[in-house]
Amino acid sequence: MNGPARAFWLSSPGHGEIREVSLPDPGEGEVVVRTLYSGVSRGTETLVFRGGVPVSQHAAMRAPFQEGDFPGPVKYGYLNVGVVEEGPEGLLGRTVFCLYPHQSRYVVPASAVTPVPSGVPAERAVLAGTVETAVNALWDAAPLIGDRIAVVGGGMVGCSVAALLARFPGVRVQLVDADPARARVAEALGVGFALPGDALGGCDLVVHASATEQGLTRALELLTAEGTMVELSWYGDRRVALPLGEAFHSRRLVIRSSQVGTVSPRRAGRTYADRLALALDLLADPALDALITGESPFEELPEVMPRLASGEIPALCHRIRYGGDGQA
Repeated sequence: MNGPARAFWLSSPGHGEIREVSLPDPGEGEVVVRTLYSGVSRGTETLVFRGGVPVSQHAAMRAPFQEGDFPGPVKYGYLNVGVVEEGPEGLLGRTVFCLYPHQSRYVVPASAVTPVPSGVPAERAVLAGTVETAVNALWDAAPLIGDRIAVVGGGMVGCSVAALLARFPGVRVQLVDADPARARVAEALGVGFALPGDALGGCDLVVHASATEQGLTRALELLTAEGTMVELSWYGDRRVALPLGEAFHSRRLVIRSSQVGTVSPRRAGRTYADRLALALDLLADPALDALITGESPFEELPEVMPRLASGEIPALCHRIRYGGDGQA
């Protein structure tokens, strides 16, 4: 046996704990990974922590290496960067990204890990899963040169989308959020910023990622006639009102959903591996460090997670740091 490891479990909604787990010996085609960093997204992960996954979405919301079931006990997470300690020669010693929960060491098929490019530090690579979501969203949205674009909601996903849009030629990109502090993040990403009431209208495209009714309404208001809103928010078990009256029909607005669980039909020839590899390549941009807004040691995660879920710790991506021996 490979010996014990430590993993973060949601024991019940609102309560987490670190448990010791046993690792099996790796089989043929498997790797042992020692975790360096994992990441907590305040969106999906804190919704899971609060027990907000509706029963109808329990199967759809399963993470690739989740153990247990919603609402708990469950081991959940999907932003993990580590070093391959055992495995095929081509991966041995490599820094890799894996859609794995918060755990100090783990065994997975070699096909489940993606090498981190040499130009991307491990500390930043924890963003790969979220940047992958942004890549898929922009495949769905299909922005064009010269578009006027708003991203409503300056959370982790919204900021990732804005960061990628900043690279498009000739576009006007504005990050819209009710928190004035997001202006600093927007500046670091190279995009404009506005509070909701000050946002520029006449948008060809609006990406909505605020997960609020107010943001959803404002996103539709910012569109020009025939404009498109791409909905990235996931509301869990909450019902939201969608304003489809007034001028919605006369302006012939388009609403479409985007979700990372399926590769965009606009890129049907690409695989999940292609999409993740692209996201890791894009993380060579140091501007994306602005999305990591805090860090804590792994052993403090049971105390940190409730504070992230409540908003006491304001965060985009909160990074979790593991001990040098992988045991935190």
